[in-house]
Amino acid sequence: MSDALFAGLPVLEKGSVWLVGAGPGDPGLLTLHAVNALRQADVIVHDALVNADCLTMAKPGAVLEFAGKRGGKPSPKQRDISLRLVELARAGHRVLRLKGGDPFVFGRGGEEALTLVENRIPFRIVPGVTAGIGGLAYAGIPVTHREVTHAVTFLTGHDSAGVVPDRIQWDAIAKGSPVIVMYMAMKHIGQITAKLIAAGRAPDEPMAFVCNASTVQQTVLETTLQNAEADVMAAGLAPPAIVVVGEVVRLRSALDWLGALEGRVLDADPLRQGLKDPA
Repeated sequence: MSDALFAGLPVLEKGSVWLVGAGPGDPGLLTLHAVNALRQADVIVHDALVNADCLTMAKPGAVLEFAGKRGGKPSPKQRDISLRLVELARAGHRVLRLKGGDPFVFGRGGEEALTLVENRIPFRIVPGVTAGIGGLAYAGIPVTHREVTHAVTFLTGHDSAGVVPDRIQWDAIAKGSPVIVMYMAMKHIGQITAKLIAAGRAPDEPMAFVCNASTVQQTVLETTLQNAEADVMAAGLAPPAIVVVGEVVRLRSALDWLGALEGRVLDADPLRQGLKDPA
């Protein structure tokens, strides 16, 4: 990659930390700032969701430190990760904290940044393409469409204790958000769908699971609220996955561009095949 491409971009200084989003998986979705960081960092502290192909862009000799957190598996505590960033910066390293998706969208980037502030460590935030937008786009599902929906809600399927968040007003979201995009929701999908149906969502409302979004392992399951839990189990799906509920899922029949590249025949006009107008 030409050095001229990076002329004028920020310098990752010694003793500082950049919190960088790597996107949902496809290395092509890395921003120029993210690649610039990879080319400069002495130490790269990366998540489990960062595609290994992204790490091949690191400069020769860069140290790679794994700091992945995966539900139900032994993983480093968030506080320890944050303090490790401080330790590395104080040792004079150029530190890159590389996170899947976007660091400020359910990525704990805010927690890490606050720790850096508390310890007077210089830092920069580099946004990334979040899976709730980019991952669904790779499945041919737009989160907004003016003929279908004018609002979307992003939420997490579990809190810091690993259970369905009790701070989420499920009734309000079920009634007020035509499209619901969920991160880290597969473990509790039965509870979540039951809450949405109980709050008035139609049991046959379309729903989709996109696993390993934007990678060669991407798998998409289209189902409904009432069948979601059984269909996920039958398909043997496993995280990481992004989940979406709403009429926009029906647009996938026309917009699955990745499937079209693989020879799938697309439906030319899903809007005339039962797609409902926004409430």
